[in-house]
Amino acid sequence: MTTVQADALVVGGGLAGIVTALELLRAGKRVALVDRDTPERLGGLALWAFGGMALVGTPLQAKMKIPDTPERALADWLRFGELDAADEYPLAWARHYVEHSRPQVHDWLLGEGVTFMPAVNWVERGRNGDGNSLPRYHIVWGTSRFMTQRLIATLREAGAGGRLSLLHRHRVTALERQAGQVTGAMAIDEATGADVRLQAPVVVLATGGINGSHEEARKNWPADRPCPTAMLNGAHPFADGRLHHWAAEHVGAQITHAGEMWNYAAGIPHPFPHFAGHGLSLIPCKSALWLDHTGRRIGPEPLVTGFDTHWLCQRVAEQPKPWTWQLLNWRIAAKEFAISGAEHNPRIRDRQFALFLKETLLGNHRLVRQMQSESPHFLVADTLAALAAKMNALTASHDIDAAALQATADAFDANFINGSKLHNDDQIRRILHARQWGPDKLRTCKPAPLQMKGAGPFIAIQTQLITRKSLGGLRTDLQSRVLGGANQPIAGLYAVGEAAGFGGGGASGKRSLEGTFLPGCILTARAAAKNIQKGA
Repeated sequence: MTTVQADALVVGGGLAGIVTALELLRAGKRVALVDRDTPERLGGLALWAFGGMALVGTPLQAKMKIPDTPERALADWLRFGELDAADEYPLAWARHYVEHSRPQVHDWLLGEGVTFMPAVNWVERGRNGDGNSLPRYHIVWGTSRFMTQRLIATLREAGAGGRLSLLHRHRVTALERQAGQVTGAMAIDEATGADVRLQAPVVVLATGGINGSHEEARKNWPADRPCPTAMLNGAHPFADGRLHHWAAEHVGAQITHAGEMWNYAAGIPHPFPHFAGHGLSLIPCKSALWLDHTGRRIGPEPLVTGFDTHWLCQRVAEQPKPWTWQLLNWRIAAKEFAISGAEHNPRIRDRQFALFLKETLLGNHRLVRQMQSESPHFLVADTLAALAAKMNALTASHDIDAAALQATADAFDANFINGSKLHNDDQIRRILHARQWGPDKLRTCKPAPLQMKGAGPFIAIQTQLITRKSLGGLRTDLQSRVLGGANQPIAGLYAVGEAAGFGGGGASGKRSLEGTFLPGCILTARAAAKNIQKGA
C-alpha cells in the first residue's frame, strides 16, 4: 500500500480545495491535494462557471454610486434567505460574508491578478423588491475559468520542491482516526485500483455538495415543494454526498439543511455532454413568454428571470410535465439570450473586450446561430404555426395547438395596440424596471410585440429544471471546523465550500442573493487555512 504523508490533506480539487491548499502552502505546510477527476479538470465546476460574485462595498460600486454597506447587505440576505433566527452558524457565516467579501475575496483576488468587468449587475431583486436592494453582482474578467487557472498556476508554484502532493483520479473512501483525532484518510487510485493511505494531522473536506446525484437530491427534496419527474444535471456527478454521510455516520458530523438547493428553472441538455444527464443552464430572456407544455402562458403572475430563482424553480417543478417553453423572436434572442458558464461566453472568457462590446451592442447572433445548429431543443420557424409543429415533433405529442399558441402571442401583443401608455402586464412592468439600471438596459429589449414586423423568425426553447448547488452541508464554525453532535469541533476535521453549505452548513438559507457561491468557497477556505496555521 502506498502511503502519502503531509501536514494537511485537502479532499477535493475545486475552488475551495485549491484556495485552502494554496494558503496552507504559503504558510509553509506540506499539502496533499486529492481529486477524483482527471488532471485537465482540476478546478471542478469553478473551471466551467461564469464567475459572478456578490461583493459588498467595492470600489466599482462606489464608482457607480451604489451605496452598499455590510449592514444593508445582511438585511437583504436574511430577509431573502429566510434564515432561522436561531440557526447560529449559518447566521454567523452570513454576517462574516457581508463583512469580509470586500477584503478577503475582492481585494485578495486583485492581488492574485484577477480583475472584474467594469459594471455591477443587479440580479435576484425579489418578486416584491425583497432580494438584492441594489446591484452587487460583479463578473470576473475572464470568467471563473481564468480565475481558477490562475490560482492553479499559483498553487503549483507555491508547492514547488515537493511540498505539494497532487493526486488525480483518487477517491477518498474513509477517514482515519486515532484517539479521537482525524489523522488522514484511505483512498483508491481509480487508475490502478490500488489502495492509498493518506496521513495528515488535519483533513479538509472540499468535496462539493450532493446535487450531482439526483438520487441524493430527490431523497432530500423538501416534502412541501414540488419535485419534477425529470431533471438535468448542472452540478458534477462526483458531488454525490458520500463523504458527508461517512463523516456523519463514523465521526459524528452533522449534515444540516440538506433539502435546500440552488437549482435553475431553465436548462437544456448539453449538445456535447461531459457525463450522463449533463445540462446547460440558460439565462432565460426577460422578454420571452414562459409557457407550459400546451403552449399557454404560465400565470397569472408571469415567470420572469432575474427576480426570484427559488420561486421560478417551484413554479416550473409544479407543471404537469417536466418541461416548459420559452417563446421569443430573433430580436429578443440576439440581445438577451445567454448561457451560464465559461464555455458559451468566449468573449468574456478569453478577455476579448472589443468583441464583447460589439456583441452586446449589435446582438449576439453568433450564440443564437450556434444553438440553432447544435441543440434540437432550440427551435426556429418563420411562423407560429410552423413553430407549433416543430414543438410537437420534438415532444412526439400533440400538446401544442397552433391556435392556442397564436392566441398566447396575440394576447401579449394586444398590450401594444394603443401604444405604451395602455399596456397592463406584469412582465412588461418588470422589464421596464430592469431597464432603469444601465447594465440591464444593455441586455434587455425595449418592450414590443412578439409579432413585431422584422423581429422574426420565431424561436421556442424547450427547457427543464436543472440541478446546480447544495445550500446545505456539514455544519461548521467560523474557523471552518466540522462540528459534532454537541456543536463541538471534531478534532482535525474541516469542511469548506459547498461541502459546508458555503459556511455553517447552510449560510444562504432557502435562497441565495446569487453570486454568493464562489466567494463562499474562498471565504471558508481561507478561514480553514488560517485556523490550521494558527493551531500548528
